[in-house]
This record gives sequence, structure tokens and C-alpha cells, in this order.
Amino acid sequence: MSKIKIITDSASDIPKEFEEKYDIDIRCFPITVGEKSFYDRDIPADEYYDLIDACPTLPVHSQLTVFDFEDIFKKYAEDGYTDIFYISINSYGSATYSNACTAQKNFAEENPGLAQKVNIRLFDSLTYSGCYGYPVIEAARMAKEGTDPEEIEKYLNDWFSCCEVYLAAYTLRYIKKSGRISAAAAFAGELMGLRPVILLSGESTKVSAKARGDANVVSKLADITCQRIEKDSPYIIIAGRDKKRAEEAKEELTKRLGYPPVDIHFQVGGAVAANSGPDIVAAGFRAKKQ
Repeated sequence: MSKIKIITDSASDIPKEFEEKYDIDIRCFPITVGEKSFYDRDIPADEYYDLIDACPTLPVHSQLTVFDFEDIFKKYAEDGYTDIFYISINSYGSATYSNACTAQKNFAEENPGLAQKVNIRLFDSLTYSGCYGYPVIEAARMAKEGTDPEEIEKYLNDWFSCCEVYLAAYTLRYIKKSGRISAAAAFAGELMGLRPVILLSGESTKVSAKARGDANVVSKLADITCQRIEKDSPYIIIAGRDKKRAEEAKEELTKRLGYPPVDIHFQVGGAVAANSGPDIVAAGFRAKKQ
């Protein structure tokens, strides 16, 4: 009988209730804001938002290291797990997935006996926040219900082959400094009152649409979601500081699509907000095949 462990990192923004309910091992990124250092999820999101707003420089978050993963794999292999799933933040935004791959190779070379007893399955989500937090929760639920590891692997590969997340930003300070869009585009947006809706998928971080003024942001996000979403796909709403914006997106998309988003309240945490800022709303889903 399979004994399965689901592992991910803190950029998945999985709520603590689901972390505990499905025994998901969430590895947290180290973060530095000014002179203050801590781990992602150590402080509440709203407190973190206030902290980064007050800091003149962008937060810095470090990757999970090869040594971190070697210790993780060895620990669960020694505990008798037959299958270890690690689902990573987008490899184009962090070296964490690459480090996990190196650690898997090192683990097999240094622990040949243990390595024969465990199947380590690594997944590059190619996305961010709840767009991979949701399938991680689903995978953990499937594992808890006794689903075969190959079926869980198939589900994850299928989701990540076509998921897209669109992030709408109400302020441009963080995006401008992080390089998600060019400084010139950000400056022009500020002058004209434009709010970008940015596709974050794989190596693509492009501005897909621009809303004129805050009042039109949710409508523009809903337009893109309805254009791109695969029929009947579950979809995820991701909140920032102002949860009312997420509620507005939920209502708008429920009306347009005819069904509500998944009932999981994702809120951007330390790693994602370091680049996007806290004043965002986003939607993630399975996209139509190109």
C-alpha cells in the first residue's frame, strides 16, 4: 500500500486550515524586509503588507536550497513513505525547482538503499499562488482518500499543462521595481490611470489588458477569464489586502460563468506579494488549449 507525502512551498498561499486538514508539508521561503528577516507565513498577511509598504526597498525572498530538499527527502524516506510529491513555485521565477531536482539526484547517489524504496515525484507548477495551491490541496485530498499515486501524478500534470493566472494590480510600485513590466510602461500607466492585468504563466509575464481606473479592474479581469477559461474548469480567486475586491470578482464571475469559484480563500503571502504588492486581485483556472 502506498504511503504518500505531499510537499509544496509557501508561494502556493495555501490557507492554514487546508495545510492542517490534509497534512501538507509547506516549506517557507526566507524573507528580508529592510533589516527584518523571517520566514514566509510567520506573520499574518495584513501585518506583512503594512511592513513592506513602510519599507523603501523591495522585500527579498530566498530560494529553498539543495540541502533543504536533501534533508526533506531523506526524512520522509526514513519514515517509510513510498511516494513523495513536491510541487514547486514557477521555475522561471525561482531556482527552487532546479534545486529540488539536484537534491533528488544527490539523494539517490548518497542513499541508494533508501532511494530504491521511495518514488520522488517533482512538479514545476509554472505558476504562482492559488493557481498551484489549489491542485496541491486536491492532490493531498486524493492521497488521503487512498488514490493511486499514478492518478495523482496524472491529475497534476494535466492541470499544470494548461493553467493560467491573471493578476490585476491596483498600484504599480512593486511591479515596476520587480521588473514584471517595464519601468516605462509602469510610468505611462501611472500617468494615465491604467491598471495592468498580467498573465503569469511559465516564462510569460505579459500585460494582457489594461483597465482604466480602479472601478474597471474586476470587469477587465472577468473579461479575460471568460475568454480564456476552459468550459466548466474550476477557478480560483486570489485576494490581496482588500478582500472586497476578491468578493467583487467572485460575484462577477459567478454571474458570467454560471457557477462559483472553488471555496478556498487564497490570499497572496510573502513571496508573491514581494513582487506584485498587496493591492491586487487575481483569477486562476484551466485555460483553453491553444
